[in-house]
Amino acid sequence: MQKTLLFIITLFFITCDSPNVSNNSENMSWIFVANEGDLGASNGSISMIDDDGNVSETHALGEIVQSVEVYNDKLIVLINGGQNQSPEDSKIKIFDITSNGLNMPGIEIFTDNSSPREMAIIEGMLYFTNWNTQDIKIFNLFNYTIESSIPVDGLPEDIIIDNNNLWVTINMNSDWSSGNKIVKIDVNTNTVSEIIEVEDGPLELTKYDGDIYISRTYYDENWNASQGISSIKNGNVMNKNYGSGGACGGSILNYNNHVYRSFEGGIVPVDSDLNLDLGSKIGNFENEIYHAEIIENNIWFALTDKEDYNEIKVVDLNGNEVATYSVGKFPGDFAIWTQDSN
Repeated sequence: MQKTLLFIITLFFITCDSPNVSNNSENMSWIFVANEGDLGASNGSISMIDDDGNVSETHALGEIVQSVEVYNDKLIVLINGGQNQSPEDSKIKIFDITSNGLNMPGIEIFTDNSSPREMAIIEGMLYFTNWNTQDIKIFNLFNYTIESSIPVDGLPEDIIIDNNNLWVTINMNSDWSSGNKIVKIDVNTNTVSEIIEVEDGPLELTKYDGDIYISRTYYDENWNASQGISSIKNGNVMNKNYGSGGACGGSILNYNNHVYRSFEGGIVPVDSDLNLDLGSKIGNFENEIYHAEIIENNIWFALTDKEDYNEIKVVDLNGNEVATYSVGKFPGDFAIWTQDSN
C-alpha cells in the first residue's frame, strides 16, 4: 500500500528519566478511563484505576480525549482536537504500560487535523474513524505510520470487528444533519463492501448471536435528542424509536446473553422486536450516563453532570453497586490491561 505523505508524524521517545503515572505499587491490572475534558480547554486526560481501587490521573493530554484501547503492553489514545482544529490538536498518543502505570511522556503522532473518534485493531493494524477527513485511517502499529485511508460519505463514529469485516456508523452527514447509514468494510481489500440504511442517528455498535445491533441518537432543529435502536439480521434491517432522551446517551452492550441499551439512568435489555424491558433495567442514576461498558462481568457506568460531578459506578448483574471512583472531567471510553494477557 502507498504510504500517505500528508501526515505529520512526531515521535517523543521514552527515556530512562520518564516518570510513571501511578501510585508506586506493582499491579496485575489497570483500568484506563478516557476523560474528554472541557471543550476549548485542552484538559483531556486519562484516569487510571489500580488493583486496590486507587485512582491516579495523567497531566492534560489535549483537546477532547476521545477513546482508549490496549494493545499488548501499550495504551493507545485518540485525541480529536475539539474546537481548536489545528494540525497539532488531532493526534494519537501511545504509552508503554507496566505494573507501575504508564511510562511518560509516550509517543505522539499528529494526524493532520483529521479529528479521530473511535478505533478497532486487527493483526497489528489500527483502524480509526475521523470526522474532518470523513474516512477510516489505517495505522501500522509496528512501524507507526498511517498507511492508507478508506473514504466514507459522512462523519463516521463507532467501529467494531466482525471476522474479516469492520462495521462503521455514520452518525451525521457532512452538513451535520443526522446520518442514517452503516458501512461494512472488507479488511482483506480495505474497501467498502456494503452500505446499509437504518433510521436516523446510528451511534454505537455491538454484535450478538451473529447479528449487528446499533444504538441511535438523533436531534431535531433545536438539538433536542431522541433515542432509538436498529438491528441488521441476515441482511434485514429493523428499527425502533423510543422518543426523547438525554443527549450523548447511546451505549449498546452484549451482556448476560442479552443486548442492552443505555436508557433513563441505566441499561435496559432489548427483546427480539427491539422493545425495551424497562422492568429489568440495571442501574438508576440521576446524572447522565456518558458511556457504559462491560468489564470483568460488571457494568461500568461513566456518569457526569457536565460540571463538577464525574464518577464511575461499577454495578453487578443484580444491580448492586460494587465500586465508585472519582475521575477526570467528562469520563467516556474504558480500556483494561492485565499482566497475564500479555
